[in-house]
Amino acid sequence: MAKRKTKFVCQECGHESSGWMGRCAGCGDWNTLIEEQMPGPAPSGGPGHWALGPSLPDAATVVPLSDIAAEDQQRLSSGLSELDRVLGGGFVPGSLILIGGDPGIGKSTLLLQCLAATGSRQSVLYVSGEESPRQIRLRADRLQVGNAPINLLAATDYATIMDTLARKKPDLAVIDSIQTIYSTELSSAPGSVAQIREATAGLLRVAKGLGTIIVLVGHVTKDGAIAGPRVLEHMVDTVLYFEGERHMRYRMLRCVKNRFGATDELGLFEMTDRGLLAVDNASMALLSGRPLQVPGSAVTSCMEGTRPLLIEVQALLQPSAYGAPQRMTQGLERNRVTMLLAVLDKQFQFGLGNMDTYVNVVGGLRVNEPAIDLCALAAVVSSYKNEPLRPNCLVFGEVGLAGEIRSVSQAERRVQEAVRQGFNTFILPGSCRTALDKLSLPDQCDLFYVDKIGEAMDILFSGGDTQHVS
Repeated sequence: MAKRKTKFVCQECGHESSGWMGRCAGCGDWNTLIEEQMPGPAPSGGPGHWALGPSLPDAATVVPLSDIAAEDQQRLSSGLSELDRVLGGGFVPGSLILIGGDPGIGKSTLLLQCLAATGSRQSVLYVSGEESPRQIRLRADRLQVGNAPINLLAATDYATIMDTLARKKPDLAVIDSIQTIYSTELSSAPGSVAQIREATAGLLRVAKGLGTIIVLVGHVTKDGAIAGPRVLEHMVDTVLYFEGERHMRYRMLRCVKNRFGATDELGLFEMTDRGLLAVDNASMALLSGRPLQVPGSAVTSCMEGTRPLLIEVQALLQPSAYGAPQRMTQGLERNRVTMLLAVLDKQFQFGLGNMDTYVNVVGGLRVNEPAIDLCALAAVVSSYKNEPLRPNCLVFGEVGLAGEIRSVSQAERRVQEAVRQGFNTFILPGSCRTALDKLSLPDQCDLFYVDKIGEAMDILFSGGDTQHVS
């Protein structure tokens, strides 16, 4: 019998090498190359690769683009309003979706509730490679969906799962998790780069060939990225991340890739003893318990996809006990905050180089949008002066290195959401005036347009005379 050829595959990025190397040439990580056997030749008469499956139709037919029907495809509702929002209106038939998150964050709970909500209208299948059917029933009873019409399959062998999907042809299937699926055609262990890549390729063929919606649950690494090769996220149609702190009751479902809708959408859920409940008024939930008129607290509006969210930013300044001051952030990029502090110190000479600075986004939300810049600086100055901001005030705007306030997108939607939550004073970039002139706001609303950091601080702390529209 001829000896099977082997190759060395990086377990972090999937880079392949003919020989072992201490450091991966693809991602630069050390000691990540593992020896794996290369798959044997395809069976004679087969379509090409084991992942394609013998029972699926071969759709490799060239057709003109103009001959394809242009009607909208009917989406399948998940039964959870926040999940539908993140997906862009529901599941698209034939799509392959990947959802990742920390252990115990609630991925299996969310999907079990989704299957229970759709099981009465569509045929659904739950494939579990980590739990037995009895364990799933115990969790279903806790969620009060024990009698839901859900078909269960406890299996990790790809051939078994493939055969079941081909015979049952469910409308919606959940694979929990992709790291447990293995093929006997490959000698590597379940969860390796080769197994994950090939199993996902086969499931992609199933989804497109049968029109089945397949949701894959993926483990995450210590860095928060989905475990397995990066190509895994390129193969699927939608990538969702389930975020949140375990000690907090709120969970956030963030979309980072979606071929059928907007990216960066955010859904908010509340973890209860009955499972995950959709939070319709996310801004109110994130601002609940906010202290009023205290130094170091400011409120801003950020855009998560098409959704404006009001969030609280807190700052704390203390004289440094060490030679180098500390810069600690949570929910914001640390380097961005350090740059903003340098701009602030350049403009006002506060002497922040001798003070420890702590900036936090309340609620566990991570924000990368530059529109939060002015709010973060307002919170820092408020803590430095030990003086609260104007009451019911919303602040947003990007800050440049020269201290100028730059425009942000969708300012009108941010203001409308804030008015709905009871805010009546707004500090915003002067370049947003044109967009907001079209809005019809209550008479008690004051809009202050600023172009420099100094103008914003004058209004926030001394009620300056900067030109505004009432």
